[in-house]
Amino acid sequence: MANIRLALRVLGRNPIVTVVAAASLALGIGSNAAIFSLYSQALLRPVPVPEPERLVNLAAPGPKPGSISCGAEGTCEEVFSYPMFRDLQREQTVLDTLAAHRSFPVSVTYRERTTPGAGALVSGSYFPTLGVAPAAGRLFGPEVDETIGGYPVVVLSHEFWQSDLGGSPDVIGDPITINGELFTVVGVAPAGFHGTTLDVRPAIFAAMTMGDVLSVGDSGLGDRRRYWVYVFGRLQPDVSIQQARVALEILYRGILADVEAPLQVDLSPQTLARFLTRPLLLREGTRGQSRLDEAVERPILLLLAVTGIVVLIACANIANLLLARAVVRMPEMALRLSLGASRRRLLAQLLTESCLLAAVGGAGAPVVAHWTLRFVAALLPRDVADTLRLELDPHALPFIAVVSLLTAMLFGVLPALRSTRPEVMSTLRDNTGQIAGAGSSGRYRNVLVVAQLALATTLLAGAGLSIQSLRNTNRIDLGIRTDGVVTFTVSPGPDYGDTRTHALHDRIEAQLAAVPGVEAVTATANALFFGGRAANVVVDGFTAEPDTDRHAHYNQVAPGYFNTLGIPVLAGRPFTELDTRPAAKVAIVNEAFARKFGLGRDAVGTHVARGALGTEPDTEIVGVVADTRSGYIHNPDPALLYVPYRRGDGMGTLSFYVRSGLPPDGLLRAIPRLVAEVDSNLPVTSLEELARRVWELNYELRVGTILSTAFAVLGTLLAGVGLYGVLAYAVAQRTREMGVRMALGADPGRLRNMVLGQIGRMTLAGSTVGLVAALGVERAARAVLYEVDGLPPGVMAAAVAGLAAIALAAGYIPAERASRTDPVTALRQQ
Repeated sequence: MANIRLALRVLGRNPIVTVVAAASLALGIGSNAAIFSLYSQALLRPVPVPEPERLVNLAAPGPKPGSISCGAEGTCEEVFSYPMFRDLQREQTVLDTLAAHRSFPVSVTYRERTTPGAGALVSGSYFPTLGVAPAAGRLFGPEVDETIGGYPVVVLSHEFWQSDLGGSPDVIGDPITINGELFTVVGVAPAGFHGTTLDVRPAIFAAMTMGDVLSVGDSGLGDRRRYWVYVFGRLQPDVSIQQARVALEILYRGILADVEAPLQVDLSPQTLARFLTRPLLLREGTRGQSRLDEAVERPILLLLAVTGIVVLIACANIANLLLARAVVRMPEMALRLSLGASRRRLLAQLLTESCLLAAVGGAGAPVVAHWTLRFVAALLPRDVADTLRLELDPHALPFIAVVSLLTAMLFGVLPALRSTRPEVMSTLRDNTGQIAGAGSSGRYRNVLVVAQLALATTLLAGAGLSIQSLRNTNRIDLGIRTDGVVTFTVSPGPDYGDTRTHALHDRIEAQLAAVPGVEAVTATANALFFGGRAANVVVDGFTAEPDTDRHAHYNQVAPGYFNTLGIPVLAGRPFTELDTRPAAKVAIVNEAFARKFGLGRDAVGTHVARGALGTEPDTEIVGVVADTRSGYIHNPDPALLYVPYRRGDGMGTLSFYVRSGLPPDGLLRAIPRLVAEVDSNLPVTSLEELARRVWELNYELRVGTILSTAFAVLGTLLAGVGLYGVLAYAVAQRTREMGVRMALGADPGRLRNMVLGQIGRMTLAGSTVGLVAALGVERAARAVLYEVDGLPPGVMAAAVAGLAAIALAAGYIPAERASRTDPVTALRQQ
């Protein structure tokens, strides 16, 4: 307590130094804690179920002949066919239970109110595997797996039940319409449970056996060549992941050999051998299954490293301030040592001051972290921010405490050791007005400043690389004209039927075309930039090996699709209204399709079909269009087959694109009203400008760029504060020298140049070391940034120029003060 009381008096005696040091620490630790919270919530938070550490995810890499559909739950390596899941579920003995799931879009109607959202198809073992209990009613179990299409029951998510249905218990047993089909509500999931996919928040959970009824396009409940479900299980208490993997792989390969191999009629012997030896992988499933981990892990780790550098700069800054103060306090320490105080006692006192300073900075860190997370949430798309639930993680508080303690040791030990050296006793005999040890302390401070400047240069170079990557992404030619286009989606549901859906499309298109200023309207089954569907295709004249990759993505589009979106038709013609007739069998392919199947631009007139080898190609290619980036903007689309929207194709979801020469605000307001005139129960979703949708697709890179730039500026400013402190102290310590120089005829400009020269030397040293470190940062950033290969000279020059500007600004006042030294006053004071 005596140490603490003395530390409070010492810190209170220098309020400016204390405030600057505490603010530096709060900014550094707070920003680091914010990114730690983001990391914890995005990558570490377990599924809110009992014993989540026993959950495991299954994956099956290797050949998957047939149709593959991947979702937000994971990669294509992880999907299984539904029959394979059922075989494994029945015959395995090393897991408590095995479950399957897959998300899908839903339109939920309850008491004449329709709400769009996400749903989850789940096996009957889903809730028992997770061990969750209902908040109301009951959760369905294995009984729903017994009959295909026989259990029209749903479980509501707790969030949907509260926000959209008022949390009424009377909803249990009520009818509810899902995608146009009548279901019965049997229960409500527990509070805080949002399924097992991080970036999907289902409104309802339906039985997987109802996939065909709900018109989930990927469902193939009896097809072993259709891979679309994600599988996970719960380990038995005495079984390890490795033991479970070995046992399940033996079972899995037996099913491949005995049941599935006879179905693979179009595989070469080599591919069939790889098919039969496909591994079955088990991975830790504490956090459920999600592709978001893969998307955000590296950017968040990079930001965590950036904020860690900011903390180091803050520590170096405070160490500099304490070193300067330690020199001033050397006579005090010498006096206390001469009166019998032990060095250990003095070190304890000085480290108490450092810990108290770190505690003050740490106390402000949660506030900085909170506002940093608010800033991050404002940069993210709303659905992503809601999914991540950006808030200060409970683990962040002990994290802040640990980091504060470590920083106290990091910036406090060296000054404490310097000011309590036994040789400081010479200061008691020094009558020159100079303090012994000040020169060596000055060298230490200069080294710390150089280190700060080097770290700041590294941050600035990293920010420059992020900006360049974002600029490269913004310059990507999508092959689509997004300017002036407004898009929205409607989901009529299977109760409409093909005839009503086609009529709905025609009425909405006519309503939109009549709006003044509208130039073109079209629609598609698969919305741009939201993935697509793929299947095997047969191309007339394509005679490659039987196991050659024959997958192609496909999409159903309305006439005018290519004209509305500005996609050039390179050969042949676009679709016309005549192509929407049931008898018309025509298609259009992109350049990637023509290249993949060896057609070139002579593809027009060739016949194709979707299906396995042996299917008769009965659809004529009537056009070839330019490649686009309609799926993932960083990669060109793969082989793509367009077919016309027409009766009989079961087109349940319609995404419209409206091109207008007028400002989009009026159109955005008019579209919900126009659709309501056609069908008042049909909700409009994803209503926005197409250009904004493209802009939001870059949110990971954009947020990373903004944050890395902000932290780089913060680190550089902190380095500037440290530089100012060193120069100001150096000028104060050299007052006598300055006076002598002035008395001997030195002009003010020479003294100013002397201080600026010191700035230049430290800046040059710091920037040189920083640029070398930036080369390492660049290599690490290649995995995260887009088309960044090498550290461009422009980025290096900008980093050095920015650092030099900050250094010059920090050194101007000390340099000006040196040039105005009064020799008489300086010599008299000394």
